[in-house]
Order: sequence, then structure tokens, then C-alpha cells
Amino acid sequence: MLAAEQILKKHKLRVTQFRLDVIDIFMRSGHALSSADLEQDLQDADRITLYRTLKSFEDKGIIHKAIDGTQTQKFAICEAHCDEHHHHDEHVHFHCMKCQNTFCLDHVFVPKVSLPIGFTMKQTDMIVSGICEKCD
Repeated sequence: MLAAEQILKKHKLRVTQFRLDVIDIFMRSGHALSSADLEQDLQDADRITLYRTLKSFEDKGIIHKAIDGTQTQKFAICEAHCDEHHHHDEHVHFHCMKCQNTFCLDHVFVPKVSLPIGFTMKQTDMIVSGICEKCD
């Protein structure tokens, strides 16, 4: 996995300590994070700066939304080949019903869906709920 500074440079974003810290938190977590999760780890985080950082990271293909069926918006670090034009996040998200963490199952893919004529697919999400390996 690329280092935080390399990720920012690859996606043509200015390297700041705040951005480095956010990427490091994602890389260390091992699961999807909400903005509230990030605020807990960041010292004196400004919510507006965090919101803008998450938005720019999503726009550039650094993070993606990790849909897990809860009311809390979570994000996860993208694969190295994601970019601002296309997120390659057609994988399953696993939501642990015990610890409430959401994990990207990068090698478990959402099945292809054939839609009737006249329907246009914009996004496909698949959530599997259960108990993760740490809680089992």
C-alpha cells in the first residue's frame, strides 16, 4: 500500500499534515470510518476542514462511501487503481452486528445485474451483515 504522502501526490492534492493524518487513520483502522470516528482520532479537528477533506478525497478516488445499511455515513480507503474518474468499489461491504464496524471485502464482488430495457444502473451496493472474525 502506498504511503499517505504518495497517495496525495498521485491524486494531485497538496500535502498537508491534516490530510496526511486523515489518510494514516484510514490506513491503520482496517475498517470503514465515519466523520465522528475521525474526529475522535484527530486533535482539535475542525469539522468543516474534515468535511472538505473527505469530499476531496472521495472526488479524487482516495476514499469511497462504505454503504452498510446504517444511518451513519462511513468511508473506506480505496484500492490503488481508483481515481477521480472511476471508483473500483464494486465489492461487498460486511457490517458486524456486534462491534458495528464495516469492512470492505475487496475480493468479494457484487454480482452482475441485468436490468430490463429502459433502466440505467448508476450504483450497486451489497451489504452482508453478521459477526466479524474478531467478535466471533
